[in-house]
Amino acid sequence: MAVSMTGNAVARVRKQLADRGRGVGLRVGVKKTGCSGWAYTIDFADEIGPNDAVFEDGGVQVVVDRGHLELMDGTEIDYKREGLNEAFRFNNPRVAGTCGCGESFTIA
Repeated sequence: MAVSMTGNAVARVRKQLADRGRGVGLRVGVKKTGCSGWAYTIDFADEIGPNDAVFEDGGVQVVVDRGHLELMDGTEIDYKREGLNEAFRFNNPRVAGTCGCGESFTIA
């Protein structure tokens, strides 16, 4: 099982961690919510726990609770800037559908 990041995402996380002055990487996961079932969560990882899986891309650690790996396996995290909007995007090959607003997803 793996979670990866694009070069744009790696650069953005590096900058955010440097600006923040602390942290070991990016913590990502999922939570049950929305009309389609699941939504991604994203935060800084200040520590790595015993139940965490750690993946590394470009020197940046991506920390995922092992309980979320089945839903996130194969996911690539990207960072996009479009006009005034900027956000991390999750490209998950296991997503079967999303809700109309794009905030939640269903796994096949």
